[in-house]
Amino acid sequence: MTQEVDMPVAWKVLLQEEFEKPYFQQLSERVRNEYLEKTVFPHPTNIFRAFEIKEPRAVKVVILGQDPYHTPGVADGLAFSTLPQNTIPPSLQNIFKEIENEFGVACNKNPDLTRFATQGVLLLNASLSVRSGEANSHSEYGWHTFTDAIISALSKRHEHIVFLLWGSFAGKKEVLIDSSKHLILKSPHPSPLSAYRGFFGNNHFTLANEYLKKHGRTEINWR
Repeated sequence: MTQEVDMPVAWKVLLQEEFEKPYFQQLSERVRNEYLEKTVFPHPTNIFRAFEIKEPRAVKVVILGQDPYHTPGVADGLAFSTLPQNTIPPSLQNIFKEIENEFGVACNKNPDLTRFATQGVLLLNASLSVRSGEANSHSEYGWHTFTDAIISALSKRHEHIVFLLWGSFAGKKEVLIDSSKHLILKSPHPSPLSAYRGFFGNNHFTLANEYLKKHGRTEINWR
């Protein structure tokens, strides 16, 4: 089964046990059938895109989203990110606002967040696929078990990673992370429905950089 997963070798090694479990076999088959029978996002070549940019040892920050955008032409395989020609999604608009507020300068408004990923930010959705027009439609397929295993493996085998957990869903992942080895930052979600309840002013981007610098890791250029 591992040979069929289009993921770089370092990630395959980290997650080897997961690929061999029955749930992952069932997940793979179910998702494969969905792509054949329905309209599903992101494009199948981008399901594991978040893992193609940096190896596990290079991950410095994890930002957890819930599932890919379910509107055609939007999901690109990275949480909160979309193709550069697209309109900036509302939550990402608020992320940019917070970055500008924290650093006091205008930030790059390109909605393609590959520039964060190349610096070691793992933009991880809890589900890695979704049916067109149906939010969370693949949430019960087994993706959450798989992505929980990713968070746990990063926590156990690496150190000094900043986990940004926005919203109640992401906040529940705190139990998977060893807070003695990593920094966990929680706040409301950047969605327009909740950003004013504590996402704005959370200083997460500044705090993440301070932690990385303190532990000898290169800071992220969020701007």
